[in-house]
Amino acid sequence: MGIFTPKEIAYQAKDTAFQKSAYSIDKFLLLSFLGGAFVAFGSILAIIVGGGSPEIAAANPGLQKFMFGAVFPVGLILVIIAGADLFTSDCAIMTIPVLKKEMKPSKLLKVWTLSYFGNFIGALFVVYFITYLTGILKPEPFSTASIDIAIAKTSNPFFKTFWKGVGANWLVCLAAWSAIAAKDVTGKVLAIWFPVMTFVTFGFEHSIANMFFIPNAMTLGADISWTTFIVKNLIPATLGNIVGGALFVGTIYTYIYVNDK
Repeated sequence: MGIFTPKEIAYQAKDTAFQKSAYSIDKFLLLSFLGGAFVAFGSILAIIVGGGSPEIAAANPGLQKFMFGAVFPVGLILVIIAGADLFTSDCAIMTIPVLKKEMKPSKLLKVWTLSYFGNFIGALFVVYFITYLTGILKPEPFSTASIDIAIAKTSNPFFKTFWKGVGANWLVCLAAWSAIAAKDVTGKVLAIWFPVMTFVTFGFEHSIANMFFIPNAMTLGADISWTTFIVKNLIPATLGNIVGGALFVGTIYTYIYVNDK
C-alpha cells in the first residue's frame, strides 16, 4: 500500500517517541529551536497574506480567515519534512510508550520541557532577528494586523482559551499523525496541510505559534505585558494543547491500536 494503516501509524509513532528520548540534550534543544523558528516563519507568512488583506476581511471575513490558515501550515511542513521538534506534536507521540509502561514518565516530562523551552527560544529568535530588526511587519496593514491578533488572543477568559487550545492541538497532532501514514513528500504535505489549515482558520490557540504572534505584537507597540501574555494566553493554551494531543490523539489511539501482543 502507499500508506501505513492506522495501527502501523501508532507503532511508528511509538518508535519515534523512543528516538526523541534518546537524543542528547544539545541536539534535542537544537531540533526544538528549529521547530519554534519554523512555526514562526509560517506565522509571518500568515500575517502578510491574511493580515495584509483588510479589504477582503471587511467584505468576506471567512475568505480572509481561510487565507490566513491556508499559508500557516508551512511551519509544520518544515518540521516534519526538514526535521525539527515541536512540543505540541510531542504531546501525542510521547504519551504512547508511557501509557504502555515502556517508558518512565520522567522521560516524557524531559522531552516536553526541553521541546517547549527550545520552541520558545526559536520563536523569540525569529521575533527579534527576523521581524523586529528587519521591520518586515512594521508597515501597515501588517503592524495593525499583528497587534489585533495579539490583543484578541489575550482578551479571552481562561477556559475559552483552554478549549481553543484543545481543538488546536487535537488537529495539529492529527496532522503529524496522518503525515506518518504517507510514504512520500507530497502525501505528507497534504496530510499536514488540511488539519493545520482547519485549526488556524477556526482561530484556535497553538501555544508555540503564540510564542511568536504575541511577542511580535509587543515589539510593534501592543499594550500587552509579559505577565498578560503568559497568564491570559500561554498557560491556558499550553494546558489545552496538552489535553488535545495527549488525550484525544495519544491516549485514544494507544487504547485502540497499541496492544500488548
